Amino acid sequence: MKLHHLKPAEGSKKRKIRVGRGESGRRGKTAGRGTKGLKARSKVRPGFEGGQTPIIRQMPKLKGFRNPNREEFTVVNVERLAVFAKGSTVSPDELREAGLAKKRGKIKILGQGDLEVALSVKAHAFSIGAADKIAAAGGSIELIEE
Repeated sequence: MKLHHLKPAEGSKKRKIRVGRGESGRRGKTAGRGTKGLKARSKVRPGFEGGQTPIIRQMPKLKGFRNPNREEFTVVNVERLAVFAKGSTVSPDELREAGLAKKRGKIKILGQGDLEVALSVKAHAFSIGAADKIAAAGGSIELIEE
C-alpha cells in the first residue's frame, strides 16, 4: 500500500451544497432562507437581541456593587457580655454556646451599651468603643488571627 492508494472511508466525505447560484437552480434566489426577516439577511451582529434593549445596556440600571471578597462578621454588643461571670474568658466558642453568635464565621464586638463586669474577651475584631468599654470595666481584649 502506498500513499496514493489511500482514500477516505465510504460516505465520510460529503459534497458541500452550493446555494444562491441563480434562480434556475434548486437553491437559488433566497438560497433556502425563506423570505425576508432577520435570518434571511447576511449577518446579525453579536449581542443583538431582536430589538429589545440588550442586557449589556441594561447593566448600568442595576444599582450598587457587591464585593465578592467581603469579610462578614457576626456582631455582638458589649451589653450582651454581661451574662458571663466576672473574670471569665469569653471566646467565640463561649459566645456561640450562650446563643449570642452564629454557629460559624468571625465575630466582632461592638460598643453599644455598658459593661460592668471585668472580662477577658477574645474575638476576631473590636470596635474602638467596645475596646474602651471592656478596658474601663477592668477587662482585656485579645484579637484572634485567622
